[in-house]
Amino acid sequence: MGTLFLIFLLSLAILSPPSSTSDSLSRGSSLSVEKPEDVLFSADGVFTAGFHQVGNNSFCFAIWFTEPSISDHYRNRTVVWMANRDQPVNGKRSKLSLQKTGNLILTDAGQSIVWATTTASPSPAHLSLQNSGNLVLLHSGSVVLWQSFDSPTDTLLPLQPFTRKATLISTRSQSNFSSGFYKLFFNNDNLLRLLFDGLEISSVYWPDPSRVSWDNARSTYNNSRNAMLDSLGSFISSDNLTFLSADYGAKWQRRLRIDFDGNVRLYSRENSGEKWVVSWQAISDSCMIHGICGANSVCSYDPGFGRKCSCLPGYQIRNHTDWSFWV
Repeated sequence: MGTLFLIFLLSLAILSPPSSTSDSLSRGSSLSVEKPEDVLFSADGVFTAGFHQVGNNSFCFAIWFTEPSISDHYRNRTVVWMANRDQPVNGKRSKLSLQKTGNLILTDAGQSIVWATTTASPSPAHLSLQNSGNLVLLHSGSVVLWQSFDSPTDTLLPLQPFTRKATLISTRSQSNFSSGFYKLFFNNDNLLRLLFDGLEISSVYWPDPSRVSWDNARSTYNNSRNAMLDSLGSFISSDNLTFLSADYGAKWQRRLRIDFDGNVRLYSRENSGEKWVVSWQAISDSCMIHGICGANSVCSYDPGFGRKCSCLPGYQIRNHTDWSFWV
């Protein structure tokens, strides 16, 4: 009887598609949206990669800090990267699969490919979540085929290069993870800029567009267009933008994020599970952010109370959680 039971277990292991709860995914393996345990952990346990719920029966493949800042509820996760933020997949039968050809694909319930790395490898490839929070597709041991650090969403992690090819795009709102209206990028003049890219108008608002670059302590002469945040809280950009976090020098967890309100903030926390604290921000007067209150509105700012949006006479807001909607 014991022998038959052992044969049954072995047959299940052979017939069941391989899944993962480790720091890597081998070729021919997949992660299922229906199995919460199907995740990748960084070796130090700081980061997790897996399916993150973004709505009713809607999921995105994402990377987040393993320890939430408030509770264990998924809504409190600190997400730092998403593969399919604008095209969530179904909560049934969706998978992230590493094909034997070396291509990493995300498929929906109908088996349609929603997202892919479009990579190929003649040798066995594997997907690894590194301690830096970088999700890397490797072959032949250490050759990088693809990495999440090259395609950020709204967050920059320490030691993650920010280059001329990268753009940080805000979320649509606090609870809507799809692409929003604000972008951080290197412009053609070699300056790191913030852009409001609205439904009807777009405009640069940081650094102050009414001033020349040197008055903003920036330089247009270096065309390398690269920037980086280090683990101690120092940010250095090729356009001479430099800043230090308020807690500079401490080896804390950090992340630089373009928030849904159009401001760029550096967040820090000393230990996993603690609350994130703003240790630097690009703009102190939030009314200087274009589009923050939407059309036909007035923005007022008080250092003690923050920003307040109000309607012009004859207008009223249609969505009290999103000031871009008007009637």
